[in-house]
Amino acid sequence: MAEEILLIGQTLCFDGDPFHDGIETARHDARGGVLVRDGIIAEIGTADDLRQAHPAAEVVDYGEGLILPGFIDAHLHYPQTAIIASWGKRLIDWLNTYTFPEEIAFSDPAHAREIAARFFDISLANGTTTVASYCTIHSESVEAFFEEAQKRGLRAVGGKTCMDRNAPDALRDTAQSAYDDSRALLERWHGVDRLCYAITPRFAPTSTREQLEALGALWGEHPECPMQTHLSEQTDEVAWVSGLFPEARDYLDTYERAGLLGPGGLYGHAIHLSDRERGALKEHEGALVHCPTSNTFIGSGLFDMDGLTREGQIVGLATDTGGGSSFSMLRTMAAAYEVAQLRGRALHPAELLWLATAGSARALRMNDRIGRLAPGYEADLVVLDLGSTPAIAQRSSRASDVWEAVFPTIMMGDDRAVRDVRIMGRSVEQGFAV
Repeated sequence: MAEEILLIGQTLCFDGDPFHDGIETARHDARGGVLVRDGIIAEIGTADDLRQAHPAAEVVDYGEGLILPGFIDAHLHYPQTAIIASWGKRLIDWLNTYTFPEEIAFSDPAHAREIAARFFDISLANGTTTVASYCTIHSESVEAFFEEAQKRGLRAVGGKTCMDRNAPDALRDTAQSAYDDSRALLERWHGVDRLCYAITPRFAPTSTREQLEALGALWGEHPECPMQTHLSEQTDEVAWVSGLFPEARDYLDTYERAGLLGPGGLYGHAIHLSDRERGALKEHEGALVHCPTSNTFIGSGLFDMDGLTREGQIVGLATDTGGGSSFSMLRTMAAAYEVAQLRGRALHPAELLWLATAGSARALRMNDRIGRLAPGYEADLVVLDLGSTPAIAQRSSRASDVWEAVFPTIMMGDDRAVRDVRIMGRSVEQGFAV
């Protein structure tokens, strides 16, 4: 007999994209219910109706807790978990000073497993249920990432980072080994349980034309896989790419020429884009991933959320751990709000929540299975306490609607706001209590 669990609390559902369909596309129920059957959302409705229709279901009542889809972090580097919040460098210096020395250690399987476990512990504690992560050049780092995600029953995206120049010798592969290793890992892990392999050239400056072309060929052979890389994060990076690829029309063209532009492409940062690049990204259905805490922490610039969403670009949201300064998607939403304000646009709470759930799911091409409270979707859920600290509680208590109630948690919330996390309907045991 199917296992049924009825979760009761406030619910917030999106019937469309609030950037294009309006804020009214969101539906709030102050006393709603989510019926989960064998790990899948079976019904959404009022608590009373669902109780009456399913009297045998196990009931978990969160009171005024807000039930949402689990947060989806569309761009991060789990190997940088231990170096998050390292002081004060621009991108290229930051990579050389902190990132590359740390990533060398991931040739040790025990170290990789330790960091992977810690990373998922922290992410889940912050309500993040799906991540898309860069690993290191070492197959051991990919194995550790997927083994840990699999053990926890998570939907996760990851891939071996490929670099054959402008990196320490211990972190370089070759065009051929990048292709061979990536293909072997893809064939081992892609589509196993809830796991997804991403072809992962770090970014144009650390790959030769030959390596980009080899990975483009692999993507052409496996278009069902995502491809993740970085694009136009900082102005000095853009200038560096121009010098390394003088034949390219612009930064994006280094990927385009290699067969690395298309549906399923995840382009992290995408701050300093030309009009041609914006047009090509939209035409080829590439997804842009906004990493606001990273962009402000490393001084990269201000993402054009308003302009890009108006153009109809696909946009996701991410922490960019560890260049990003927080594991929390709540803090990431707050930073996205602040960055947009500096560009003259106040993002609505509905837009922020959508970016962290359905928007990132769309970027990952998983918006048919995660990111929404809707029948048929996997029951990866987070339950938020909208009064988790005295400062948040005193503001939310004055709220006249759900948006005024949830916005203080977006702006000031952290892992204390996460009351429960459920993976395929089951509560995460360690550190969480109903």
